[in-house]
Amino acid sequence: MEFLVEDKKLNSIKADVEVIFIVNQNLEHKWVDKKDKDLFEMCKFKAKDEESIYLIEKNRVYVAIKEINHESLRIASSIAIKKIKATTNKSVKIGLYQDENCAVRNIKAMVEGMILGSYKFENYKKEPEKNEIEKIIFSTEDYSNLKQDKEKLLDAISRGEIVANCVNFARDIVNTPPKMMTPKKLAKKAKDMAEELNLEAVIHDDSFLKEQGMGAFLAVSRASSERPRLIHLTYKAENPKLKLALVGKGLTYDSGGLSLKPSDYMATMKADKSGAVATLAIMKAVASMKLPIELDIVIGACENMIGGNAYKPDDVLTAKNGKTIEVKNTDAEGRLVLADCLCYAQELKPDFIFDMATLTGACIVALGEYTFGVMGHNKELKNEMIDASNRAGELSAELPFNKYLPKLIKSQIADVCNISSSRYGGAITAGLFLSEFIDEEYKDKWLHLDIAGPSFVEKEWDYNPFGASGAGIRSVIKWIETKCREK
Repeated sequence: MEFLVEDKKLNSIKADVEVIFIVNQNLEHKWVDKKDKDLFEMCKFKAKDEESIYLIEKNRVYVAIKEINHESLRIASSIAIKKIKATTNKSVKIGLYQDENCAVRNIKAMVEGMILGSYKFENYKKEPEKNEIEKIIFSTEDYSNLKQDKEKLLDAISRGEIVANCVNFARDIVNTPPKMMTPKKLAKKAKDMAEELNLEAVIHDDSFLKEQGMGAFLAVSRASSERPRLIHLTYKAENPKLKLALVGKGLTYDSGGLSLKPSDYMATMKADKSGAVATLAIMKAVASMKLPIELDIVIGACENMIGGNAYKPDDVLTAKNGKTIEVKNTDAEGRLVLADCLCYAQELKPDFIFDMATLTGACIVALGEYTFGVMGHNKELKNEMIDASNRAGELSAELPFNKYLPKLIKSQIADVCNISSSRYGGAITAGLFLSEFIDEEYKDKWLHLDIAGPSFVEKEWDYNPFGASGAGIRSVIKWIETKCREK
Protein backbone atom coordinates (compact mmCIF):
# COMPACT_ATOMS: atom_id res chain seq x y z
CA MET A 1 0.00 0.00 0.00
CA GLU A 2 1.21 3.47 -0.90
CA PHE A 3 0.30 6.39 1.37
CA LEU A 4 -0.19 9.85 -0.16
CA VAL A 5 -1.10 13.32 1.13
CA GLU A 6 -3.16 15.61 -1.12
CA ASP A 7 -3.96 19.26 -0.42
CA LYS A 8 -7.57 18.93 -1.60
CA LYS A 9 -11.00 18.71 -0.08
CA LEU A 10 -12.01 15.16 0.71
CA ASN A 11 -14.93 15.17 -1.74
CA SER A 12 -12.71 16.34 -4.62
CA ILE A 13 -10.19 13.50 -4.28
CA LYS A 14 -10.79 10.59 -6.65
CA ALA A 15 -10.74 7.19 -4.95
CA ASP A 16 -12.75 3.97 -5.00
CA VAL A 17 -13.76 4.17 -1.33
CA GLU A 18 -14.14 6.96 1.22
CA VAL A 19 -13.52 6.33 4.93
CA ILE A 20 -15.20 8.55 7.53
CA PHE A 21 -14.83 8.36 11.30
CA ILE A 22 -17.84 9.40 13.39
CA VAL A 23 -16.57 10.90 16.63
CA ASN A 24 -18.67 10.57 19.78
CA GLN A 25 -21.83 9.71 17.78
CA ASN A 26 -21.77 13.14 16.10
CA LEU A 27 -23.69 12.67 12.85
CA GLU A 28 -23.66 16.38 12.05
CA HIS A 29 -20.07 16.55 10.76
CA LYS A 30 -19.87 17.84 7.19
CA TRP A 31 -18.22 14.61 5.99
CA VAL A 32 -21.27 12.58 7.08
CA ASP A 33 -23.63 12.54 4.11
CA LYS A 34 -27.15 13.48 5.23
CA LYS A 35 -28.67 10.90 2.90
CA ASP A 36 -26.66 8.17 4.61
CA LYS A 37 -28.43 8.73 7.93
CA ASP A 38 -31.55 6.96 6.61
CA LEU A 39 -29.39 3.95 5.76
CA PHE A 40 -27.88 4.06 9.25
CA GLU A 41 -31.37 3.77 10.71
CA MET A 42 -32.38 0.99 8.38
CA CYS A 43 -29.22 -1.00 9.22
CA LYS A 44 -29.52 -0.22 12.97
CA PHE A 45 -26.13 1.49 12.92
CA LYS A 46 -25.94 3.41 16.21
CA ALA A 47 -22.40 4.82 15.75
CA LYS A 48 -21.21 3.30 19.02
CA ASP A 49 -17.49 3.02 19.69
CA GLU A 50 -15.77 0.72 17.11
CA GLU A 51 -19.07 0.00 15.35
CA SER A 52 -18.76 0.16 11.56
CA ILE A 53 -20.83 0.04 8.40
CA TYR A 54 -19.86 -0.32 4.74
CA LEU A 55 -22.35 1.39 2.39
CA ILE A 56 -21.30 -0.43 -0.77
CA GLU A 57 -23.71 1.46 -2.98
CA LYS A 58 -22.12 4.72 -1.81
CA ASN A 59 -18.54 3.38 -1.70
CA ARG A 60 -18.29 4.71 1.83
CA VAL A 61 -17.11 3.14 5.08
CA TYR A 62 -18.10 4.66 8.42
CA VAL A 63 -16.34 3.73 11.67
CA ALA A 64 -17.44 5.15 15.01
CA ILE A 65 -14.96 6.17 17.69
CA LYS A 66 -15.54 7.54 21.15
CA GLU A 67 -12.87 10.23 20.92
CA ILE A 68 -9.92 11.25 18.79
CA ASN A 69 -6.71 9.76 20.16
CA HIS A 70 -3.91 7.74 18.65
CA GLU A 71 -5.17 4.32 19.68
CA SER A 72 -8.79 5.01 18.68
CA LEU A 73 -7.61 6.11 15.24
CA ARG A 74 -5.28 3.11 14.96
CA ILE A 75 -8.13 0.70 15.75
CA ALA A 76 -10.68 2.51 13.56
CA SER A 77 -8.26 2.52 10.61
CA SER A 78 -7.70 -1.21 10.98
CA ILE A 79 -11.47 -1.83 11.08
CA ALA A 80 -11.96 0.19 7.90
CA ILE A 81 -9.12 -1.46 6.01
CA LYS A 82 -10.36 -4.97 6.87
CA LYS A 83 -13.77 -4.15 5.38
CA ILE A 84 -12.27 -2.66 2.21
CA LYS A 85 -9.78 -5.49 1.85
CA ALA A 86 -12.67 -7.90 1.41
CA THR A 87 -13.57 -6.10 -1.86
CA THR A 88 -11.73 -5.44 -5.14
CA ASN A 89 -11.37 -1.70 -4.46
CA LYS A 90 -7.86 -0.38 -5.06
CA SER A 91 -7.82 3.17 -3.64
CA VAL A 92 -9.05 4.76 -0.41
CA LYS A 93 -9.43 8.39 0.69
CA ILE A 94 -9.65 9.64 4.26
CA GLY A 95 -9.40 12.95 6.12
CA LEU A 96 -6.93 14.02 8.77
CA TYR A 97 -8.40 13.87 12.25
CA GLN A 98 -6.99 16.49 14.57
CA ASP A 99 -7.02 17.06 18.30
CA GLU A 100 -4.78 18.90 20.70
CA ASN A 101 -2.04 16.35 19.93
CA CYS A 102 -2.08 17.52 16.25
CA ALA A 103 -2.51 15.57 13.05
CA VAL A 104 1.14 14.57 12.66
CA ARG A 105 1.05 11.84 15.31
CA ASN A 106 -2.52 10.92 14.37
CA ILE A 107 -1.59 10.19 10.76
CA LYS A 108 1.18 7.87 11.97
CA ALA A 109 -1.35 5.97 14.07
CA MET A 110 -3.73 5.62 11.13
CA VAL A 111 -0.96 4.31 8.87
CA GLU A 112 0.04 1.79 11.54
CA GLY A 113 -3.58 0.68 11.97
CA MET A 114 -4.06 0.11 8.25
CA ILE A 115 -0.86 -1.91 7.82
CA LEU A 116 -1.33 -3.93 11.00
CA GLY A 117 -5.03 -4.48 10.32
CA SER A 118 -4.48 -5.72 6.77
CA TYR A 119 -2.00 -8.41 7.87
CA LYS A 120 -2.75 -12.10 7.38
CA PHE A 121 -0.37 -15.05 7.55
CA GLU A 122 -1.28 -17.24 4.61
CA ASN A 123 2.18 -18.43 3.47
CA TYR A 124 1.08 -22.05 3.55
CA LYS A 125 -2.31 -21.67 1.87
CA LYS A 126 -2.74 -22.87 -1.69
CA GLU A 127 -4.60 -19.70 -2.67
CA PRO A 128 -3.77 -16.84 -0.27
CA GLU A 129 -6.08 -13.85 -0.20
CA LYS A 130 -4.76 -10.98 -2.31
CA ASN A 131 -4.67 -7.44 -0.93
CA GLU A 132 -6.11 -5.34 -3.75
CA ILE A 133 -5.60 -1.98 -2.02
CA GLU A 134 -2.85 -0.02 -3.76
CA LYS A 135 -3.04 3.46 -2.30
CA ILE A 136 -4.42 5.41 0.65
CA ILE A 137 -4.88 9.16 0.12
CA PHE A 138 -5.08 11.55 3.08
CA SER A 139 -6.92 14.83 2.51
CA THR A 140 -5.51 17.91 4.25
CA GLU A 141 -8.88 19.65 4.23
CA ASP A 142 -9.26 21.92 7.30
CA TYR A 143 -5.60 21.45 8.23
CA SER A 144 -4.32 24.98 8.82
CA ASN A 145 -0.66 24.08 9.42
CA LEU A 146 -0.13 22.29 6.11
CA LYS A 147 2.66 24.51 4.76
CA GLN A 148 4.53 24.24 8.02
CA ASP A 149 3.85 20.55 8.64
CA LYS A 150 3.76 18.89 5.19
CA GLU A 151 7.23 17.40 5.67
CA LYS A 152 6.31 16.35 9.21
CA LEU A 153 3.22 14.57 7.89
CA LEU A 154 5.26 12.70 5.28
CA ASP A 155 7.87 11.80 7.89
CA ALA A 156 5.13 10.53 10.23
CA ILE A 157 3.76 8.36 7.43
CA SER A 158 7.23 6.97 6.76
CA ARG A 159 7.79 6.17 10.43
CA GLY A 160 4.37 4.59 10.73
CA GLU A 161 5.13 2.40 7.72
CA ILE A 162 8.50 1.34 9.13
CA VAL A 163 7.17 0.47 12.58
CA ALA A 164 4.09 -1.42 11.32
CA ASN A 165 6.04 -3.28 8.62
CA CYS A 166 8.61 -4.32 11.23
CA VAL A 167 5.81 -5.65 13.44
CA ASN A 168 4.49 -7.64 10.45
CA PHE A 169 8.05 -8.85 9.75
CA ALA A 170 8.09 -10.24 13.30
CA ARG A 171 4.61 -11.75 12.92
CA ASP A 172 5.76 -13.65 9.82
CA ILE A 173 8.76 -15.18 11.59
CA VAL A 174 6.87 -16.13 14.75
CA ASN A 175 4.03 -17.66 12.71
CA THR A 176 6.47 -19.80 10.72
CA PRO A 177 6.25 -23.47 11.80
CA PRO A 178 9.11 -24.85 13.93
CA LYS A 179 10.32 -27.16 11.16
CA MET A 180 10.83 -24.11 8.93
CA MET A 181 12.30 -21.82 11.62
CA THR A 182 14.95 -23.78 13.52
CA PRO A 183 17.75 -22.05 15.48
CA LYS A 184 20.00 -22.32 12.41
CA LYS A 185 17.33 -20.83 10.13
CA LEU A 186 16.53 -18.04 12.61
CA ALA A 187 20.26 -17.22 12.66
CA LYS A 188 20.27 -17.07 8.85
CA LYS A 189 17.22 -14.80 8.89
CA ALA A 190 19.08 -12.48 11.30
CA LYS A 191 22.24 -12.56 9.18
CA ASP A 192 20.31 -11.77 5.99
CA MET A 193 18.65 -8.83 7.74
CA ALA A 194 22.04 -7.62 8.96
CA GLU A 195 23.47 -7.71 5.43
CA GLU A 196 20.46 -5.83 4.08
CA LEU A 197 20.78 -3.09 6.73
CA ASN A 198 24.59 -3.06 6.90
CA LEU A 199 24.74 -4.24 10.50
CA GLU A 200 27.44 -6.16 12.28
CA ALA A 201 26.45 -9.80 12.79
CA VAL A 202 28.11 -12.57 14.76
CA ILE A 203 26.56 -16.04 14.98
CA HIS A 204 27.98 -18.41 17.62
CA ASP A 205 27.44 -22.17 17.83
CA ASP A 206 27.68 -24.61 20.74
CA SER A 207 31.48 -24.68 20.70
CA PHE A 208 31.45 -20.98 21.63
CA LEU A 209 28.82 -21.62 24.32
CA LYS A 210 31.11 -24.27 25.83
CA GLU A 211 34.10 -21.91 25.75
CA GLN A 212 32.07 -19.23 27.50
CA GLY A 213 30.82 -21.61 30.21
CA MET A 214 27.17 -21.09 29.22
CA GLY A 215 26.06 -24.32 30.86
CA ALA A 216 22.42 -23.31 31.36
CA PHE A 217 21.86 -22.44 27.69
CA LEU A 218 23.67 -25.61 26.56
CA ALA A 219 21.63 -27.85 28.86
CA VAL A 220 18.31 -26.67 27.41
CA SER A 221 19.45 -27.38 23.84
CA ARG A 222 21.13 -30.71 24.60
CA ALA A 223 18.39 -33.16 23.56
CA SER A 224 17.56 -31.48 20.26
CA SER A 225 19.03 -32.54 16.91
CA GLU A 226 18.91 -28.83 16.01
CA ARG A 227 21.97 -27.19 17.48
CA PRO A 228 21.73 -23.86 19.36
CA ARG A 229 22.83 -20.48 18.09
CA LEU A 230 23.73 -17.31 19.96
CA ILE A 231 22.87 -14.45 17.62
CA HIS A 232 24.48 -11.03 18.17
CA LEU A 233 23.68 -8.05 15.91
CA THR A 234 24.97 -4.49 16.36
CA TYR A 235 23.81 -1.16 14.97
CA LYS A 236 25.76 1.99 15.76
CA ALA A 237 24.78 5.53 14.78
CA GLU A 238 27.56 8.09 14.25
CA ASN A 239 27.08 9.91 17.54
CA PRO A 240 24.92 7.60 19.64
CA LYS A 241 22.97 9.22 22.48
CA LEU A 242 22.72 5.94 24.39
CA LYS A 243 23.73 2.31 24.21
CA LEU A 244 21.01 -0.30 24.64
CA ALA A 245 21.25 -4.09 24.75
CA LEU A 246 18.15 -6.19 24.06
CA VAL A 247 18.16 -9.87 24.99
CA GLY A 248 15.55 -12.16 23.42
CA LYS A 249 14.33 -15.61 24.35
CA GLY A 250 14.52 -17.61 21.13
CA LEU A 251 12.96 -20.99 21.83
CA THR A 252 12.09 -21.96 18.26
CA TYR A 253 10.15 -24.83 19.82
CA ASP A 254 9.46 -25.82 23.41
CA SER A 255 8.12 -29.29 24.19
CA GLY A 256 8.74 -28.72 27.90
CA GLY A 257 11.64 -31.18 27.88
CA LEU A 258 11.35 -34.09 30.30
CA SER A 259 8.75 -32.04 32.21
CA LEU A 260 6.68 -32.59 29.08
CA LYS A 261 3.83 -30.22 28.26
CA PRO A 262 0.31 -31.61 27.69
CA SER A 263 -0.35 -31.83 23.94
CA ASP A 264 -2.83 -28.92 24.00
CA TYR A 265 -0.12 -26.64 25.39
CA MET A 266 2.35 -27.60 22.65
CA ALA A 267 0.15 -26.34 19.81
CA THR A 268 1.35 -22.72 19.95
CA MET A 269 4.93 -23.28 21.06
CA LYS A 270 6.31 -21.95 17.79
CA ALA A 271 5.50 -18.62 19.48
CA ASP A 272 8.12 -19.20 22.18
CA LYS A 273 10.58 -17.34 19.96
CA SER A 274 8.49 -14.14 20.13
CA GLY A 275 10.90 -12.30 22.43
CA ALA A 276 13.88 -13.01 20.17
CA VAL A 277 11.96 -12.02 17.05
CA ALA A 278 10.75 -8.82 18.75
CA THR A 279 14.38 -7.77 19.27
CA LEU A 280 15.09 -8.46 15.58
CA ALA A 281 12.12 -6.30 14.54
CA ILE A 282 13.20 -3.48 16.88
CA MET A 283 16.70 -3.62 15.37
CA LYS A 284 15.20 -3.46 11.87
CA ALA A 285 13.11 -0.40 12.80
CA VAL A 286 15.96 1.39 14.59
CA ALA A 287 18.34 0.87 11.67
CA SER A 288 15.70 1.83 9.07
CA MET A 289 14.85 5.06 10.92
CA LYS A 290 18.55 5.69 11.64
CA LEU A 291 17.84 6.45 15.28
CA PRO A 292 20.83 7.99 17.12
CA ILE A 293 21.71 5.06 19.39
CA GLU A 294 23.99 2.07 19.62
CA LEU A 295 21.91 -1.09 19.78
CA ASP A 296 23.03 -4.66 20.44
CA ILE A 297 20.60 -7.54 20.27
CA VAL A 298 21.50 -10.90 21.79
CA ILE A 299 19.32 -13.90 21.01
CA GLY A 300 19.52 -17.33 22.58
CA ALA A 301 18.06 -19.62 19.90
CA CYS A 302 17.46 -23.31 20.62
CA GLU A 303 14.85 -26.05 21.00
CA ASN A 304 13.77 -27.66 24.26
CA MET A 305 13.19 -31.31 23.38
CA ILE A 306 13.22 -34.76 24.96
CA GLY A 307 15.77 -37.55 24.52
CA GLY A 308 18.18 -39.82 26.31
CA ASN A 309 20.60 -36.95 26.80
CA ALA A 310 18.04 -34.38 27.90
CA TYR A 311 18.72 -32.32 30.99
CA LYS A 312 16.70 -33.49 33.96
CA PRO A 313 14.90 -32.26 37.05
CA ASP A 314 17.49 -32.49 39.88
CA ASP A 315 20.38 -31.53 37.58
CA VAL A 316 22.64 -28.69 38.71
CA LEU A 317 23.83 -26.36 35.94
CA THR A 318 26.53 -23.72 35.95
CA ALA A 319 25.82 -20.43 34.19
CA LYS A 320 28.30 -18.12 32.49
CA ASN A 321 28.77 -16.00 35.61
CA GLY A 322 29.63 -19.09 37.71
CA LYS A 323 26.29 -19.29 39.55
CA THR A 324 24.84 -22.76 39.97
CA ILE A 325 21.20 -23.55 39.23
CA GLU A 326 19.17 -26.43 40.60
CA VAL A 327 16.68 -27.64 37.98
CA LYS A 328 13.28 -28.52 39.38
CA ASN A 329 11.32 -28.24 36.13
CA THR A 330 12.73 -28.49 32.59
CA ASP A 331 9.77 -26.50 31.26
CA ALA A 332 11.17 -23.43 33.02
CA GLU A 333 13.83 -23.36 30.31
CA GLY A 334 13.57 -19.84 28.89
CA ARG A 335 15.01 -18.29 32.02
CA LEU A 336 18.01 -20.64 31.79
CA VAL A 337 18.77 -19.50 28.25
CA LEU A 338 18.24 -15.87 29.20
CA ALA A 339 20.50 -16.17 32.28
CA ASP A 340 23.54 -16.92 30.10
CA CYS A 341 22.54 -14.41 27.41
CA LEU A 342 22.12 -11.65 30.02
CA CYS A 343 25.62 -12.38 31.32
CA TYR A 344 26.95 -12.12 27.76
CA ALA A 345 25.05 -8.86 27.07
CA GLN A 346 26.33 -7.14 30.22
CA GLU A 347 29.90 -7.64 28.99
CA LEU A 348 29.02 -5.28 26.10
CA LYS A 349 28.75 -2.46 28.70
CA PRO A 350 25.40 -0.95 27.61
CA ASP A 351 23.68 1.97 29.33
CA PHE A 352 20.50 -0.09 29.63
CA ILE A 353 19.67 -3.76 29.20
CA PHE A 354 16.17 -5.15 28.56
CA ASP A 355 15.12 -8.74 28.03
CA MET A 356 11.99 -9.76 26.13
CA ALA A 357 10.48 -13.19 26.59
CA THR A 358 7.34 -15.28 26.48
CA LEU A 359 8.47 -16.40 29.90
CA THR A 360 5.52 -17.48 32.05
CA GLY A 361 1.92 -18.59 31.89
CA ALA A 362 1.69 -16.99 35.33
CA CYS A 363 1.99 -13.56 33.69
CA ILE A 364 -1.13 -14.35 31.63
CA VAL A 365 -2.95 -15.42 34.81
CA ALA A 366 -1.92 -12.15 36.48
CA LEU A 367 -2.55 -9.69 33.64
CA GLY A 368 -4.71 -11.44 31.06
CA GLU A 369 -4.05 -12.06 27.39
CA TYR A 370 -3.69 -8.43 26.25
CA THR A 371 -1.10 -7.02 28.66
CA PHE A 372 2.63 -7.65 29.05
CA GLY A 373 4.42 -7.49 32.39
CA VAL A 374 7.17 -5.01 33.23
CA MET A 375 9.62 -5.95 35.99
CA GLY A 376 12.85 -4.60 37.40
CA HIS A 377 14.41 -2.77 40.34
CA ASN A 378 14.18 0.81 39.02
CA LYS A 379 10.72 2.33 39.51
CA GLU A 380 11.42 5.28 37.20
CA LEU A 381 12.64 3.04 34.38
CA LYS A 382 9.60 0.78 34.72
CA ASN A 383 7.30 3.82 34.57
CA GLU A 384 9.11 5.06 31.46
CA MET A 385 8.42 1.76 29.70
CA ILE A 386 4.77 1.65 30.79
CA ASP A 387 4.30 5.24 29.59
CA ALA A 388 5.97 4.42 26.25
CA SER A 389 3.72 1.39 25.94
CA ASN A 390 0.58 3.46 26.53
CA ARG A 391 1.64 5.99 23.90
CA ALA A 392 2.49 3.23 21.42
CA GLY A 393 -0.96 1.69 21.81
CA GLU A 394 0.11 -1.42 23.73
CA LEU A 395 -0.97 -2.53 27.20
CA SER A 396 1.59 -3.13 29.94
CA ALA A 397 1.63 -3.22 33.73
CA GLU A 398 4.18 -3.45 36.51
CA LEU A 399 4.55 -6.67 38.45
CA PRO A 400 6.37 -5.55 41.62
CA PHE A 401 9.29 -7.30 43.27
CA ASN A 402 9.36 -7.53 47.05
CA LYS A 403 11.80 -8.77 49.69
CA TYR A 404 9.86 -11.98 50.43
CA LEU A 405 9.62 -13.56 47.00
CA PRO A 406 13.39 -14.19 46.47
CA LYS A 407 13.21 -16.73 49.31
CA LEU A 408 10.99 -18.89 47.09
CA ILE A 409 13.77 -19.55 44.56
CA LYS A 410 16.40 -20.51 47.13
CA SER A 411 18.02 -23.92 46.68
CA GLN A 412 19.42 -26.21 49.34
CA ILE A 413 22.10 -27.57 47.01
CA ALA A 414 22.85 -24.74 44.53
CA ASP A 415 22.91 -20.95 44.39
CA VAL A 416 19.40 -20.67 43.00
CA CYS A 417 16.48 -22.86 41.87
CA ASN A 418 14.91 -22.45 38.41
CA ILE A 419 11.34 -22.46 39.76
CA SER A 420 9.63 -21.17 42.86
CA SER A 421 8.68 -23.36 45.79
CA SER A 422 5.21 -21.76 45.63
CA ARG A 423 2.61 -21.88 42.85
CA TYR A 424 1.83 -18.18 43.40
CA GLY A 425 3.56 -15.14 41.94
CA GLY A 426 5.26 -17.24 39.26
CA ALA A 427 5.83 -14.39 36.80
CA ILE A 428 7.58 -12.31 39.47
CA THR A 429 9.72 -15.15 40.80
CA ALA A 430 10.81 -15.85 37.20
CA GLY A 431 11.84 -12.21 36.92
CA LEU A 432 13.68 -12.48 40.24
CA PHE A 433 15.49 -15.57 38.94
CA LEU A 434 16.76 -13.46 36.00
CA SER A 435 17.79 -10.75 38.45
CA GLU A 436 20.23 -13.26 39.96
CA PHE A 437 22.22 -12.95 36.72
CA ILE A 438 22.22 -9.17 36.61
CA ASP A 439 25.38 -7.60 38.05
CA GLU A 440 24.94 -5.04 40.83
CA GLU A 441 25.98 -2.18 38.52
CA TYR A 442 23.11 -3.07 36.16
CA LYS A 443 20.32 -3.69 38.67
CA ASP A 444 18.84 -0.22 38.09
CA LYS A 445 19.50 -0.32 34.32
CA TRP A 446 17.66 -3.57 33.59
CA LEU A 447 14.05 -4.34 32.67
CA HIS A 448 12.39 -7.70 32.16
CA LEU A 449 9.41 -7.69 29.77
CA ASP A 450 7.25 -10.81 29.97
CA ILE A 451 5.24 -10.73 26.74
CA ALA A 452 3.65 -14.18 27.16
CA GLY A 453 0.06 -12.87 27.24
CA PRO A 454 -0.30 -10.76 24.09
CA SER A 455 2.42 -12.38 21.95
CA PHE A 456 0.18 -14.94 20.27
CA VAL A 457 -3.48 -14.22 19.54
CA GLU A 458 -6.00 -17.07 19.40
CA LYS A 459 -9.00 -14.72 19.41
CA GLU A 460 -8.61 -11.77 17.04
CA TRP A 461 -8.76 -8.34 18.69
CA ASP A 462 -8.40 -4.81 17.31
CA TYR A 463 -5.64 -4.84 14.65
CA ASN A 464 -4.20 -8.14 15.92
CA PRO A 465 -5.21 -11.08 13.71
CA PHE A 466 -5.03 -14.74 14.69
CA GLY A 467 -1.41 -15.71 15.37
CA ALA A 468 1.61 -13.63 16.30
CA SER A 469 0.95 -10.02 17.33
CA GLY A 470 4.45 -8.54 17.53
CA ALA A 471 3.93 -7.67 21.20
CA GLY A 472 6.38 -5.27 22.83
CA ILE A 473 7.98 -4.03 19.61
CA ARG A 474 6.19 -0.67 19.37
CA SER A 475 6.64 -0.04 23.09
CA VAL A 476 10.41 -0.45 23.03
CA ILE A 477 10.73 1.63 19.84
CA LYS A 478 8.68 4.38 21.50
CA TRP A 479 10.90 4.20 24.60
CA ILE A 480 14.01 4.57 22.43
CA GLU A 481 12.57 7.52 20.49
CA THR A 482 11.55 9.26 23.72
CA LYS A 483 14.94 8.66 25.36
CA CYS A 484 16.74 10.06 22.30
CA ARG A 485 14.63 13.24 22.40
CA GLU A 486 15.49 13.74 26.08
CA LYS A 487 19.26 13.66 25.46
